[in-house]
Amino acid sequence: MSVADDLVSLQTDGIVVSAGPVLMEAEEAENRYMWGYYLCIENNTGAKIRLVGKDWNITDDRGNRYNDSSAGFKGELPELEPGEYFEYTSYAPLKAQNAVFYGSCKVESAGQNGYKNIKVPTFSLSADRQAANRVLN
Repeated sequence: MSVADDLVSLQTDGIVVSAGPVLMEAEEAENRYMWGYYLCIENNTGAKIRLVGKDWNITDDRGNRYNDSSAGFKGELPELEPGEYFEYTSYAPLKAQNAVFYGSCKVESAGQNGYKNIKVPTFSLSADRQAANRVLN
């Protein structure tokens, strides 16, 4: 199964964020699941933007919450001209089979002070669903 099968997209002020999960490893007996996630941020505005940070959350079906609220993307502050995009992948080790990913990216636009939060589309991380998709594909 490829990431593209489960991508969801959301547009805010001309910036499109597409996101989706990938189950990288599952050890059900030990309740350990390694989730990868993919994001693509597209600048469809008429101005240059800079991605300055993120505030992402994962809440699992046991009520545990994990957060990544940090500057940049693995040490980078990507700058995107109109029409350009930035792809980002990372991972999260969880102790539950199901969870929800949600949050936002912090974006600065050329000529403006401060940043605005661009929402990342919410998507589910479901080991049962991922396993079923692998069998069907």
